Amino acid sequence: MRVVDTSAWIEWLTGSPLRDQLAAHIPVRSHCVFPTIIQLELAKWLARERGEERVDQMVAFTQKCVVVPLDTRIAMRSVAVHRQYKLATADAIVYATAQEYGADLVTCDAHFENLPKVILIRKH
Repeated sequence: MRVVDTSAWIEWLTGSPLRDQLAAHIPVRSHCVFPTIIQLELAKWLARERGEERVDQMVAFTQKCVVVPLDTRIAMRSVAVHRQYKLATADAIVYATAQEYGADLVTCDAHFENLPKVILIRKH
């Protein structure tokens, strides 16, 4: 199982130089854990940068993934993650969701560096 962070999806969607490297880490949809906070972040970005039709496409794509809503269990795990690693709220939710599912986290955000089970694809 694997969570792909918003930062990685944006790099992939924009066709950045990291796209090929990221593609190697994006799992098949049945093994892609998709926290609803990432749906929200991607929807905001897509609506602003690409238009509402792309938002609809993203939502349709994610429906074939393991969509994970923020529930009390993940919220409480997020509090612990925030305290331990000093992550911002959304990042704590993403990381806590990955932990909850025993999943790796693929990201381009350096603030996840050195955390367990993180695959950091560095921006140049």
